[in-house]
Amino acid sequence: MSTSPTADDRASLLDHDRRFFDALVAADAAELASLLADDFVMVAVGDGAVVTRDDLLTAVSTGAVRFPVIESFPGEAVVRRVGGTGIVVGRTGMSFTGPDGAPFTADSRYTHVFTTTPTGGWHLLSAQGTQIKPPVAGEAAAV
Repeated sequence: MSTSPTADDRASLLDHDRRFFDALVAADAAELASLLADDFVMVAVGDGAVVTRDDLLTAVSTGAVRFPVIESFPGEAVVRRVGGTGIVVGRTGMSFTGPDGAPFTADSRYTHVFTTTPTGGWHLLSAQGTQIKPPVAGEAAAV
């Protein structure tokens, strides 16, 4: 089975990714709700916490979590499609403020898993972020 997306699939998945990040920055919970699958789950980049759709929507709508900046790099993204599943592996640079009010800045690699909707669009089903830490002098890169 091929994992190469069509040009339209790539564009559509990267657009959905962009809309997700834009909705976080704008604190637009209604837009986020339209982009996320009902059973969406995210693993947070900062602490590895598992965050449900309702958790994320509540945190964004109440201002408990704020994302002043999310920079993404769609030209670097690896995009794949297998049947009704789309996968985007990308990179971000972001700053956010958590519920405790502490600011957090991170560069990350992420994997977003999408599922097709009955109308032919996409819903974000799962998101996993991993912080990119600068190399420590004298340490070999992990494989």
